Amino acid sequence: MRIAPLFAVIAALLVAACGSGVAEKGDRPVPLVKAEPATSVRFADRIEAVGTARANEQVTISAPVTERIVRLNFDDGSFVRRGQVIAVLQQAQQSAQLREMQARSREADQQLERIEQLKDRGFATRSDYDSRVAAAAAARAQAQGVTAEIGERVIRAPFAGWVSLRNISVGAIASQGTEIATISDVSTIKLDFTVPETMLAALSEGQSIEARSDAYPGQPFRGQIHTIDPVIDPATRAVTVRARLPNPERRLRPGMLLTVTIEQSPRMALSVPELAVIGEGDQRFVYTVDGEGRAQRTPVRTGTRQSGRVEIVAGLRPGQRVITEGVVKVADGMAVRLAGARNAQPQRAQAAPVRQGG
Repeated sequence: MRIAPLFAVIAALLVAACGSGVAEKGDRPVPLVKAEPATSVRFADRIEAVGTARANEQVTISAPVTERIVRLNFDDGSFVRRGQVIAVLQQAQQSAQLREMQARSREADQQLERIEQLKDRGFATRSDYDSRVAAAAAARAQAQGVTAEIGERVIRAPFAGWVSLRNISVGAIASQGTEIATISDVSTIKLDFTVPETMLAALSEGQSIEARSDAYPGQPFRGQIHTIDPVIDPATRAVTVRARLPNPERRLRPGMLLTVTIEQSPRMALSVPELAVIGEGDQRFVYTVDGEGRAQRTPVRTGTRQSGRVEIVAGLRPGQRVITEGVVKVADGMAVRLAGARNAQPQRAQAAPVRQGG
């Protein structure tokens, strides 16, 4: 019978295969990892919000009366000084009325002067004198009224600033209330944003803030909190905060959306990269490397996360080496090779001996 020798061959092959598997498993290299010492960096608790930029001062100048525009003294986006004439409306009729009123005023003054002379000589009554005084005052008031009407037709800038795009032309008839120009003072930007009422205690006037715009990536704009609204919105349970940002280069524009960061409690604290921290439930730990080149699972207590690093409140000492890359390849007590170190060359463990049947 050849069955028995066949079974013997199969058994031998199975034993050889098992022995070969153990050898391959034992032949794995010691994992290569990167480690760096725990170092102290600056951390701060942060409040983040989104705000809208507003001009320091902004006004829309409209036509005070319905009249034809005879002159415009600004171009698109130009700068105007305080008191500069922006537009002039037609005033020919008012100018004629003013000349008439001035003539009447002069005549009334002359009559008043004559009645004063007669009164001094006893040829005029007190009643005549008083009526001439009233007539002269009325003539002056009428002239002043026409002068005011002319002044309304000369439109001036109430403050220095930048003018919006012009949408009206000389010769057009502007109805009362028609927009002529919008002037914005953007030398300083008011930034309004809201924060939850729970964070109200962390805010104070004069506190520094940092704002960023998608229009200028990587460029922060710094300013200070100017006012905190004394009233909390009962619908959102949030408070509106107004900050002021210097804007000498006019990069920030009214209407821009800005992200706001407010820092508090700045401190220097021990830190490690985020990838070095492993979480299990509410527990956090890292792998440190001891003097013998073995990974040690080390529980830690973490704090704030910032710029790719995690604050370590407790559990590590300054300078202690922490595995930052290759964490998933190690276990507690396992030997490791550090990248860049002398033991970084591959090392293979002894293969487990294959047990032969007696």
